[in-house]
Amino acid sequence: MIWPQGSQINQLLINTTKMKTLKDLFMDELADMYDAERRIIKALPKMAKAATCPDLQEAIRSHLKETEGQVRKLDQVFKSFGLKAKGKTCEATVGLLAEGDEIASDFKGSPAINAALISAVQKVEHYEIASYGCLHEWAELLGNTEAADLLRQILDEEKGANESLNELAHSSLNKEALGQSDRTASQDESADERPANLRRGVRPLNTSRNRAVSVTRQ
Repeated sequence: MIWPQGSQINQLLINTTKMKTLKDLFMDELADMYDAERRIIKALPKMAKAATCPDLQEAIRSHLKETEGQVRKLDQVFKSFGLKAKGKTCEATVGLLAEGDEIASDFKGSPAINAALISAVQKVEHYEIASYGCLHEWAELLGNTEAADLLRQILDEEKGANESLNELAHSSLNKEALGQSDRTASQDESADERPANLRRGVRPLNTSRNRAVSVTRQ
């Protein structure tokens, strides 16, 4: 058996000390979400302004207040680990918010604007739900009950916001997105399914009378 030499042992020790742990993963994701929430705070007012449905505007503004509170909760999570809060650029949120801006611009003035905005906000919510679900689980495994409790509160808020958006979409905004032209087309398609003489407003032919005339002529 060949034993490692001195330099090889030193390298093994260096590699071991550089190994990432669950706590490293937790703190990395926590910094990611800290940055994400601060970006979302800046983005939500623009989305509320772009919405034309008062209920959707109120839902977005309500979640803005929640998000501001979530940043404060994340500050406390950092403190529970004896660290100062810091963010790391959340590339996923950057991309999702950029897509939201594009959607708001493309559908401005469209009957589909509110449905489009709900879609954009829910994509962010789903990302947050997944992230906070992991952070909550990891905090419990790390034995930090204070952090786990705070993260659970945030997770519940994100789920609640997502459910509110679902209710708005299902209640009216998805149907509103059909627009007048789509409703007219749908009505025309229904009309095309009726017999041709009824579509044109013409009374049905009296086929028995026609047959009688034909027999008489013979």
